[in-house]
Amino acid sequence: MALAFVALSAISAGAHALQNQSDADLIPIEFFAVRENMTNVELSPDGRHLALMRIPAREANPLIEIYETADFSAQPRRLNADPMEFQTLQWVSNDLLIVGARQKIRNRIDGFNRGVYAGKVVSYSIESGEFEELTSGMQVESLLPSSPNEVIVSLPRTRASFSADDPFTAFRPRAYYRFNLETGQRQLIINGNQRIATAAFDDDGNPRFASGYDAGAREFVYYYRGIGDDVWEESYRVDGYDLSTFTPVTFDQENENLAYVLAHNGHDKIGFWEFNLASGEFGELIYRREDSDVSGIRFHSNFWGEGSVMAGVNYFADRIRTAWIDPDEEALFAGLRQAIPNAHQLSVTSRSRDGNTMVVFNRGPRDPGSYYFLSDGAMRYLGGHAPQLEPEMLADVEYIQYPSRHGDLMIPGYLTVPQGEPPFPLIVLPHGGPFVSEVITYDEWGQFLASRGYMVLQPQYRGSLGHGLEHYTSALGQAGLQMQDDKDDGALYLVEQGLADPDRLAMFGWSYGGYAALVAASREDNIYQCAIAGAAVSDPNMQLNYYRDGLSPFQEEFELRRREGIQPIDEAENVNIPLFLIHGDVDQRVPLEHMRVYIPRLERAGIPYRYLELEGADHFSNTLFYNHQTDLYTGLEDYLANDCGPGGL
Repeated sequence: MALAFVALSAISAGAHALQNQSDADLIPIEFFAVRENMTNVELSPDGRHLALMRIPAREANPLIEIYETADFSAQPRRLNADPMEFQTLQWVSNDLLIVGARQKIRNRIDGFNRGVYAGKVVSYSIESGEFEELTSGMQVESLLPSSPNEVIVSLPRTRASFSADDPFTAFRPRAYYRFNLETGQRQLIINGNQRIATAAFDDDGNPRFASGYDAGAREFVYYYRGIGDDVWEESYRVDGYDLSTFTPVTFDQENENLAYVLAHNGHDKIGFWEFNLASGEFGELIYRREDSDVSGIRFHSNFWGEGSVMAGVNYFADRIRTAWIDPDEEALFAGLRQAIPNAHQLSVTSRSRDGNTMVVFNRGPRDPGSYYFLSDGAMRYLGGHAPQLEPEMLADVEYIQYPSRHGDLMIPGYLTVPQGEPPFPLIVLPHGGPFVSEVITYDEWGQFLASRGYMVLQPQYRGSLGHGLEHYTSALGQAGLQMQDDKDDGALYLVEQGLADPDRLAMFGWSYGGYAALVAASREDNIYQCAIAGAAVSDPNMQLNYYRDGLSPFQEEFELRRREGIQPIDEAENVNIPLFLIHGDVDQRVPLEHMRVYIPRLERAGIPYRYLELEGADHFSNTLFYNHQTDLYTGLEDYLANDCGPGGL
């Protein structure tokens, strides 16, 4: 596909409010500390309007800007949520946006996973220029491309006590409605209960699939319904202790009994399978790999014109890669990859119904996130998450694999390589979770550390998802043990390769990564010069008590078997390297109590430490504002240079 760049439009004016890097050796901390400049860029279904969120000043909240795509030079319509803060936007028709906003309503957390913010959902009409408040907790489930004045929405039947990574999210009852965008009226479709808790709909709004939880049998249950039927039939059951995956993804467009699922189905790696809803049996294998899991599917980029049509199957690798089904979509993305600078992870965030206009997003090691507007073969740059960070300022990321000392696994990892010649000082930066998937596109912490001359390893230690069932389940009972060895083995591998300096090694992590840093600080025969633990779980038993009732059976087993691993609270007196502790004072996921019980143990043992408490910061990155980020990066830079072992790192 031939594409051409045109001159930057007026939409990018002001995007470079921060000055480009000067002749100084280091990128200024504020370049990393500011929040993302432009986000949520979405095109209306008719292609006539483009909406986005932009933060106009260093410590300001986002504004929504709405442009007419026929003339980007004209002043946009600007919307302010003050005293609330815009969080999300979504076109649901040519005229209407659904917008999410939040506001800080308390200064203390209101229990585990209940933070200091409250949210609101509103609609905004381009034609009337007015907001209308919608029912709290409402979320759009299906956009119904063939019914432009209606959508399917859902509301929680009970207060959700857990956030998006709650393992029971797909099984907590919701009520589903057909919502008229013009009148605001809604018609009940399904009133969820424990048996039929959540449902999925096809593009015409037919309920096709549902899920529930049988607490007595401790089994997840899946149901199906034929088009026009009123009765749900049981299709499939999964033992709650089964660690393998069964995840319905989409439906066949022609055969109402045929679905497509992500599943292990007796294999180590997750594949993409046909599944017969009526018989409850697997059909043809669509795609599976021997080196990594399938991560999901890529739908056609033109949802409004084509609906939920499969275009390809995604899988984990150096980035999320696609095995294409649709040759036209493959050609489109091949053309985009040639046209967009530093193309890495590309997506079409929205596309007009006629297919002629689209918004393309790129994110990668040398691009923190950039948006492009493509219309009739001509492309223009709109703006990005961090336009102050030029590509040449940033570091490359390499995908590596290294052997575990236990001889059972090859451990994948992502290596951010700074400018200069090896051996480099090395920071091991394990992800949180720990049972999550991580594919590095642009990582702000990794890039900040690389800008200071540190090589950064982000290991996909056992328990990390995306690398097969054995890789996942081998973490059982190994918290702080073999899971920790996997991290250390990465550092030692880089030393053996001549890439890392054995006398300049450190670990820095957040959440579970913070737990890992605490474990690292007290290990015998320590390989590190210091550890930095952010939002760290110091007492896994205390943490488990916060949310045990919300765990699925297999996750409860994982958490209970953490008792077989290392408990940092019991190892504080064995800390044998310098330690830097960081925690937000309104952290709802790992409450501050973890530091309140851990620090006195250090003090009683006479262990020196540094502590930074971030006032008003929660656990998650979207609660780290400019002042938090500035304090965090300033503290990291100073600690690593001056207090990390003899002479600093």
